[in-house]
Amino acid sequence: MRVGVLTGGGDCPGLNAVIRGVVRKGVQEYGYDFVGFRDGWRGPLENDTVRLDIPAVRGILPRGGTILGSSRTNPLKQEDGIRRIKENLAKLEVEALVAIGGEDTLGVAARLSDEYGVPCVGVPKTIDNDLSATDYTFGFDTAVGIATEAIDRLHTTAESHMRVLVCEVMGRHAGWIALHSGLAGGANVILIPEQRFDLDQVCAWITSRFKASYAPIVVVAEGAVPKDGDMVLKDSSRDSFGHVRLSGVGEWLAKEIERRTGKEARTTVLGHIQRGGTPSAFDRWLATRFGLHAVDCVRDGDFGKMVALRGTDIVRVPIGEATAKLKTVDPKLYEEIGVFFG
Repeated sequence: MRVGVLTGGGDCPGLNAVIRGVVRKGVQEYGYDFVGFRDGWRGPLENDTVRLDIPAVRGILPRGGTILGSSRTNPLKQEDGIRRIKENLAKLEVEALVAIGGEDTLGVAARLSDEYGVPCVGVPKTIDNDLSATDYTFGFDTAVGIATEAIDRLHTTAESHMRVLVCEVMGRHAGWIALHSGLAGGANVILIPEQRFDLDQVCAWITSRFKASYAPIVVVAEGAVPKDGDMVLKDSSRDSFGHVRLSGVGEWLAKEIERRTGKEARTTVLGHIQRGGTPSAFDRWLATRFGLHAVDCVRDGDFGKMVALRGTDIVRVPIGEATAKLKTVDPKLYEEIGVFFG
């Protein structure tokens, strides 16, 4: 049996660990042959492949990024995209496809499997941790660790200069990175997309912090929105899945804080630093287990499913169910940590 593997969407620590898990078990225990598709869904669209065997995955466990490359290609928006994918899979004699990605990549896999008969298995990848069917996605733990270390370092500069430091982290619709890293890093204000923020309240928390002779740290997710304003965009362009480019809320927030409080404010945008580099031990562990269970799905012919973490168990759920609703921060959880604001 020949199995295809692709990694789509943004790069993420742990992708190579999944590839390694899929290939090692698939070759050693089931005798499968593997082909890697380059750059996400562009690979099967254009028949751009690379051979995947045990030598090809040797030594990739600690590497960030993906040896297959990635892109935000949406085959559903391509002319004859579905037909081209099915023809190329048939030419290559690929009988199953393991799609590793987030909401968009897996959304395509769900439609290919459910509507067009392409046998797909999904693996959840996103640093945002916003897929509702799994307790955790790999990549999230690494991103939180990187953001927390950055916040730890910002404290010393903030205290040395007695200025406000705003740290912008990723999180388009879900504030999990901001929430976890902000709490772990001792931030004084945490702003997330799920809760529109009151700028006057933010400034009050900052003023209170200065009265205690400490410099405040503000952690803001890129998708956070003020109560009396709109989402801050980098520009108006959209990718093939319809997403606008975010980033800029941190800089806007720092200027508003400085204007309203008279305190000097600076911004640090972590951006792609959060998704690069060596994956954490947890992400390697989780990604490897996902890979092992994904190839078991292929063996069982259980297509249209995504592997997911529930507690400490890996389970299978319909891909469509996994992508139908985002997992966002519960207001009660956000309220719980409010005691540390100000």
